[in-house]
Amino acid sequence: MTITFDGVYKEASPEPSSKVGFATNTLVRDAENRDDTTLPNALKDPKVGLYLFGTNGVVLKNENQSVFSPLEAEQFLPNMEDAVLLGTSENGPRIAASINYDVGEDNANMPKGYEIVGLRQLLYQSEIAANNVGAIAQGNSILYWHATHQYCGKCGTKSVAKIGGYRRDCPKCEHIIFPRTDPVVIMLSIKGDKCLMGRSPHFAEGMYSTLAGFVEPGETIEDAVRRETFEESGIKVGQVKYFASQPWPFQHSLMIGVHCEGLSDDIHMDESELEDCRWFTRDEVKLMIKDEHPEGIKCPPSLAIASALINAWALN
Repeated sequence: MTITFDGVYKEASPEPSSKVGFATNTLVRDAENRDDTTLPNALKDPKVGLYLFGTNGVVLKNENQSVFSPLEAEQFLPNMEDAVLLGTSENGPRIAASINYDVGEDNANMPKGYEIVGLRQLLYQSEIAANNVGAIAQGNSILYWHATHQYCGKCGTKSVAKIGGYRRDCPKCEHIIFPRTDPVVIMLSIKGDKCLMGRSPHFAEGMYSTLAGFVEPGETIEDAVRRETFEESGIKVGQVKYFASQPWPFQHSLMIGVHCEGLSDDIHMDESELEDCRWFTRDEVKLMIKDEHPEGIKCPPSLAIASALINAWALN
C-alpha cells in the first residue's frame, strides 16, 4: 500500500479528531523538559491559574469561570502535594489540583457563586471555552491516576509525585510509575448501505450507538475491533480504517474511532452487554441524526466520537 501526503498541514481542514469533545487543548505541555523544578516555578509565576477538582467534577465560579488564582483557590484547600502542571497557555501556567474542602451533600457547602460541575455537563451544557474543557479533561484524568496510585505496586510504600505530577516514585524500592491511558476501540461496522449499532441499558432513552471495547494486552487495534464486534454482535469484520481519536476522561481512556467492513449479516447479540443490536440503513440514520426517526431512535450527542463516526458515513 502506498500512502502519500501533499506535504502541507492545512488548519482550515483539520483532522476529524479536532472536532470531538475534550480534544481542543492548546496548552504547551513541554513534556521533555519536566523536572522537579517545573511545578514550583510555575506556582511562582504571577499569571499561574489553577483548575480545581472535587470528587464529582470541576469547580466553577459564576457558571463559566474555571481558572482560579492561588489566592482564590486557597479557600478550597487544594492538595498541592499531588498537583499537576498541565502546561502553559498564552495566559500563563495551568495547574490541576484536587480539593480537600467538604462540599457537603449535593454541594450544599459550596460558597455562594461556586459550584461543582460534572465533566459531561461541562461538555454539553456549559459555556466554558473548548480549550479549557480540554485542559480540564487532562487534569481530571491525571488526578484520578494520582488518587488510585498512592502506593507502590511492588512493595506497598507510599509513593511520591515527581516532575510536575507526571510520575510517581517509590522512595523505598525506587519503582517508577507513569500515568496510564487505556485504549478503547469504538467502531462503526458497515456492510453495503447499512451500518451496525447497538443499545446499552445505560444509554439515554431511544439512543443507539457504535460498538466499543477495551484493547487487551498484546492486541492490535484491528484485532480488538474484530474481537469486540464479534463478541458483542456476532458480526465478523474484515478491513479496519482509522478515522479519529478522542481523549475520554472517564477515567483515563483514549477512544480510537474506526470504520470497519462487516462480513456477515446475522446478529447474535451478547445480552449481557447490549439490550438491542441491529442494522440501520443510511436513510434511517439520516432520520436519526435529524431526530426524525419514526421509532424515536436517536444518535449519540454531537461531541461524542460515535456521533462523528456515524455522521461521516451517513452524510458523505
